[in-house]
Amino acid sequence: MKTTLLHSWHEGAGARFAPFAGFDMPIQYPLGAVEEHRLTRRSLGFFDIDHMGQVFISGDRAGEALSGLVSSRILDMKPREARYALLLNEAGGVIDDLFIYREEEKDAWFVVVNAGNREIDIEYLEGRLPPGVRLRDISEETYMISLQGKRAVELMDRLSGGRVSAMPRFSMIQGEVMGLSLRIGRTGYTGEDGVELFYDAARARELWEYLLAQAAEAGIEAGPVGLAARDSLRFEAGMPLHGHEISPAISPLEGGLSWACDFEKDFVGKNALLAQKAAGLKRKLVTVNITGGVPREGYPVLNEEGTEIGRCVSGMFCPSTGTYSANALVPLEYAGTGTRLTVLIREKPREGVVVKRPLYIPVYRRMI
Repeated sequence: MKTTLLHSWHEGAGARFAPFAGFDMPIQYPLGAVEEHRLTRRSLGFFDIDHMGQVFISGDRAGEALSGLVSSRILDMKPREARYALLLNEAGGVIDDLFIYREEEKDAWFVVVNAGNREIDIEYLEGRLPPGVRLRDISEETYMISLQGKRAVELMDRLSGGRVSAMPRFSMIQGEVMGLSLRIGRTGYTGEDGVELFYDAARARELWEYLLAQAAEAGIEAGPVGLAARDSLRFEAGMPLHGHEISPAISPLEGGLSWACDFEKDFVGKNALLAQKAAGLKRKLVTVNITGGVPREGYPVLNEEGTEIGRCVSGMFCPSTGTYSANALVPLEYAGTGTRLTVLIREKPREGVVVKRPLYIPVYRRMI
């Protein structure tokens, strides 16, 4: 079991741990997952997400090569822009979802991959990139943390001379904090505004503690947030978790991610998705609000006649909306908002209704 370089800090903060993607990760702190979730929504949460991986792709026509392997349009990106993309198999299933940043230097790309898929992604990319295009895994030397919430940009502005609030959403700059060079991405996975920071792993704890101290000095309510609250934050905001809402067996069309597929260019899996479109979708991801119990992954979903029509792919209590909610893949005829369904929770039927996604509109969408 791997650990992040902040593991001892988390232990000292009273964190509870659990395995995730091969890492022993902090799940929650004494504050509790619900309050950590609310802290992020109202002020500022600190996330140790160094289980994520980072790769650097460069070389002659690197962008063209990468473009053919990911679903999103990337060649129109300007230097320092960021974009969400999917890595698909030939059948149109999702191998991973990525964040791609275009570097300042010519034809260089910084790509963030999910922890559990790092080795798979690298093998996939290396096997398809042409000669002359280089991939370098910089995950071990790079540390990654995230500051999310209403006051995240305020804190970073205090330390960067106002540079972060001047950044567009989905962009990255090179910055410096306490003499440490770092990449600052105005990105995140919570539905709130905020930043993701990439810096020298040798100074992992030093920057983490400095930022917490600076928040306290500025009178900004802040604290560490574990993976349990990270999960509920992303769930409310309609963001997928690989292995749940997306997987090699779930296509972007089924998972509501067709917006991340540019069908005007070529990419692996495109033909399979076009065929799926032409044949008509057989199932779709929906969110169901449940009465009388907490839904979990794998719980059966029934129609009004009591026939099983699908399974929950994730489910939980959602602190921002006060609902017990699940995401489930169901046949298209049951996907309409207002459709009455039943979820079996520990073999007991609980009433549910399909609701509009996402439950929580991300702040940056409201800023447009």
